[in-house]
Amino acid sequence: MKLSRLAGGSAGELGDIDIAGLTADSREVRPGFLFAALPGVRHDGTEFVPQAVASGAVAVLAGRSLDAGVPLITGQDPRRCLARMAARFYRSQPETVVAVTGTNGKSSIVWFLRQIWAAAGINAACLGTLGVTTRNGHYPGSLTTPDPVALQRRAAALANDGVTHLALEASSHGLAQRRLDGLRLAAGCFTNLSHDHLDYHSSVEDYLEAKSRLFAELLPKGAPAVICADSEHGATIAGRAREAGLRVVTYGRSGADVAYRVLEADLDGQHLEIDAAGERARVRLPLVGAFQAENAIAAFTLATVLDSGRRGALAALAGLTGAPGRLQPAGRSAGAAAFIDYAHTPEALRAAITALRPHTAGRIVTVFGCGGDRDRAKRAVMGRIAAELSDVAIVTDDNPRTEDAAAIRAEIMAACPGGIEIGDRRRAIVRAVSMLRQGDIALIAGKGHETGQIVGDQVLPFDDLSVTGEAMEALT
Repeated sequence: MKLSRLAGGSAGELGDIDIAGLTADSREVRPGFLFAALPGVRHDGTEFVPQAVASGAVAVLAGRSLDAGVPLITGQDPRRCLARMAARFYRSQPETVVAVTGTNGKSSIVWFLRQIWAAAGINAACLGTLGVTTRNGHYPGSLTTPDPVALQRRAAALANDGVTHLALEASSHGLAQRRLDGLRLAAGCFTNLSHDHLDYHSSVEDYLEAKSRLFAELLPKGAPAVICADSEHGATIAGRAREAGLRVVTYGRSGADVAYRVLEADLDGQHLEIDAAGERARVRLPLVGAFQAENAIAAFTLATVLDSGRRGALAALAGLTGAPGRLQPAGRSAGAAAFIDYAHTPEALRAAITALRPHTAGRIVTVFGCGGDRDRAKRAVMGRIAAELSDVAIVTDDNPRTEDAAAIRAEIMAACPGGIEIGDRRRAIVRAVSMLRQGDIALIAGKGHETGQIVGDQVLPFDDLSVTGEAMEALT
C-alpha cells in the first residue's frame, strides 16, 4: 500500500512509497515497513528509530518531529493514527463488530454471544483473553485486546474466512492505548467496574475514563450501548453514552429493557425468568452462578438489539456452554463438587463465592492468591472477602512473578483471619479437596483457564483444572 493512502491523505510530501507492513515493535521491522515510534511505559519508541531504519523501515510515525532519515508522519495521538493505519492496511473487517468492556464478565459475554449467533446460523467469532474462537476451532491468545496491528490482521483474516459477526473484549489498556480505534463497531456493552489495574491507571476515575472511551468516542451515533443496570457505575456510563448520541439499553435484575431473576438453582444450572420487549419467558440455563446468568443475559441483550432474533436468542440460552475457567466444573465426588474460576480481583472473587452459595447446602472452601508485580492494594481486600464469605479460606501462590511469594501471602493473610497458608498451589488444592464433605464446594480461584504459573521469569506448567480434577477423583 502507498504511504499516502496509508496515512489517509494525498501523496503530497509523502510521495508514493510502498509500505509492506507496519509495526510498533522495532524488533519486528522488515524491509519496506512503517515503524510507529510510540511512547511506552518504560521506553519512548523514538529511541528505536535508528534501529528500525537500519532494519529496513522506510517511514516513521511519531508524536513529534525528529530526524528519522525517512519520511515522517507526526500526529498528536500517534496511537490512534496507528490503529487507523492498520485498518486501512488490512482493509477487511467482519460486518458486525461488538465490543464488551468492564472489569469482569467480558470473556463469558463474548463467548456466549458467539454461541447465540452460531445457533442462528451466523458465521461468528469471539476474541479476547481466551484467544480466538470460530466455528472451526479455538486458537489461544495472550492479550485481552491485541495491539492494533495484530487486531486488524486478525479481523481481516476472520472476514476473509467468511466471519460476519465478531464479539471482542475491550480492555481498559486496549481502550486507553487506542487499540480499537480502527474498528467499525456496531454496538458496545459495559458490565461493571471494580478494583483492578490500578498499577496501570492512576485512579479508579482514570480507570473508568478509559472504559468510557468505548461509548464517548468509538461507537457511532445511534449505535446501541448495552449497559448493566445493576452496576455501580452503570448510570455514569449510560450518561456518557446518551451524550454521545447512543441508544442506551439496560439489562440486569433491575434492567429497564431486559430484566431477569433466578427462580431456582442447583449444581447443574439455574432456572431464569426473563422480561424483554413486554414479554415474559422462562428458560433453563445450564450454567452455575448468578454472575453467569448476568453474563448470559448481557449476551442475549446484545443479540436482540442487533436483530439476531429474540426467540432464537432465548432458545440458545438453554444450550450455552461456559467459557473455560469461568466457574468451570472440575469434578464431583462423595456428594461434593469443585469449580475453578479466573477470579483474580476483589469483585470477581466476591462474585464467584456468592454465586456458588445458592448451589450448596454445605460449606465453600476457597483457594486463592494474588499476582506479583501487580496492584498490591487488592491483596488485603481479597483476603477480607475470602475470610468473610468462605467457610474455609486457603491462601496460596498465584503468579508471584518477580516478587517474594511469601511476602505476597503475608499481605493477604494479614487481612484473612482464620485463613490457612499453603504456598505450594498443588498442595493447597489437594488440601482443599481433602476437606470436602457431602454438600460442600471447593472454589479454586485466580487462574482459571491458564495452564502456567509465572515464577520469576519462568512460566511453569500448571493447570488448576487438571490438578483439581485429579484431587476430586481421589476423594472418597
